[in-house]
Amino acid sequence: MSDRYSEIDEVLAYIHRHIDEPLELSRLAGYAGYSPYHFARIFKERIGLSPLYYVSAYRLQRAKELLLNTKLSIRDIGLEVGQQSLGTFTSRFTERVGVSPSHFRNSVVQADSHLRALQKLRDWRTALPILHQHARIEGTVRAAVPFEGVVLVGLFAKPIPEGMPLHGTLLPSLGDFCFTGVKPGTYYLMATSVAWSSRAIDFLLPHSTLRARSKRPIVVEPNAVVPHQDITLHPPLPDDPPILISLPVLMNHFLGRVNQPQMNR
Repeated sequence: MSDRYSEIDEVLAYIHRHIDEPLELSRLAGYAGYSPYHFARIFKERIGLSPLYYVSAYRLQRAKELLLNTKLSIRDIGLEVGQQSLGTFTSRFTERVGVSPSHFRNSVVQADSHLRALQKLRDWRTALPILHQHARIEGTVRAAVPFEGVVLVGLFAKPIPEGMPLHGTLLPSLGDFCFTGVKPGTYYLMATSVAWSSRAIDFLLPHSTLRARSKRPIVVEPNAVVPHQDITLHPPLPDDPPILISLPVLMNHFLGRVNQPQMNR
């Protein structure tokens, strides 16, 4: 957690306490004691997201909790998180989480199956094809605390892990990763982890999983070398954005990529 603009920590706590209420920019700015313009600027500088985008992300995280922990209908859950239209709620949830609300609600057994399948794999780091066009982004994932499990690493279009990453992979342990064929553009490197001892609910609602993100966006330019990326997994911090992407979706996608070459043999 950064000491810069530490007053934003109080705003984040306020958002979390009042997530079921209307949270307009003027209300948040007033709570912080700033003008809306100044508040929006420093909030984005500190968190990487605009205040209202962060609110919408946190509401989708709340929706994930309600889907797994209550028997409320999907329509009622949408209303709980401020979406009057069932269609709008379903489309936004699907786009940013990676599966529909109904699929997410029924994914506990499948999530556990994916984790067990990953435990049985070998030679992950050489299983996927290497693309020689465009840039390479190489890096190393470390951890601030002891950890044994799978590490999920991705390049995202926004500074929040939502939707499918533009490039993504899984590692069977801490260590090095490499993305090839990365086209020119701006990317945000993020990682999280799932311990081998985890229950499905632990990573369907990844509140306590270790996570990491690059401090600055990665800008890939034609014919330029991208510096080596070092990131360290740490316990969740108050200013970490919620992990919206369904981690079992990433696991299943990775398993499909690994198993495809074997099926073609």
